[in-house]
Amino acid sequence: MIAILKYNAGNIKSVQNALIRLGYKSIITEDPVELSNADKVIFPGVGEAGSAIHFLREKGLDQTILSLRQPVLGICLGLQLMCRYSEEGDTTCLGIFDSDVRLFQPVDKIPHMGWNNCLTMKGDLFKGLTINDDLYYVHSYYAEISSYTIATCDYILPFSAAMQKDNFYATQFHPEKSAATGEKILKNFLEL
Repeated sequence: MIAILKYNAGNIKSVQNALIRLGYKSIITEDPVELSNADKVIFPGVGEAGSAIHFLREKGLDQTILSLRQPVLGICLGLQLMCRYSEEGDTTCLGIFDSDVRLFQPVDKIPHMGWNNCLTMKGDLFKGLTINDDLYYVHSYYAEISSYTIATCDYILPFSAAMQKDNFYATQFHPEKSAATGEKILKNFLEL
């Protein structure tokens, strides 16, 4: 079973629709037992870091996420919330990745929205892909490059396009909106 984390953030249905296109069934849930028992967990999101982490903490889902041992995929806001800290709302996040999330400067060039490729990529998520494959981004905040960075992109400056630590994977881009390239990344994750 694939569980999609429901936590008061947008973009959940588009992730589920992408899974349906790939032939996978999923549930949308905030139930800690269902999340813990799932084969894979997807932590998507479009929204604001402060209110999203507040909701997770209020429901105890922050501790549930940290306790997961199966593969977990954070998408966009999901990646940012897996980091240590976000400038958005001066937010202390989950701390899975030892990296901070910053606002792109200058602010007149944000959000970073549209198609962009990666400068580098490595690991199982990117099996069968090249740096010439475009991915869809829409974000005003970025995760700094760290030892957990497995793909980089450049918009104003280089940033983490994808990260991984143990069973936790995350992408700043939206694989569910990235056509065939994104579907390949989702399939790679689901086949881990």
